[in-house]
Amino acid sequence: MSKIRLTGYIDVPEDRLEAIGSALAEHIALTRQEPGCLSFQVTPDPDVTGRFHVAELFVDQAAFDAHQARTQSSPWADVTNGITRHYTIEEGPA
Repeated sequence: MSKIRLTGYIDVPEDRLEAIGSALAEHIALTRQEPGCLSFQVTPDPDVTGRFHVAELFVDQAAFDAHQARTQSSPWADVTNGITRHYTIEEGPA
């Protein structure tokens, strides 16, 4: 099995920063509790207002897919609806 790594960023419009900030802690906590989540980080960029860097690591494709399915029906999906993500997904050795 190969691990799945997602890296990239999301640029949140200024008028949505408060809502995103309110929902982010729960999104991180729920993701870190998911089976197969090895690491999940979302950190604000110190130089670009509204940019959040995202780094995820899952044990395999199935765990990553389960994460994607869960988030699609979560409050996080609602609060970030329509915001473009700039992500790269890579598969690597276990």
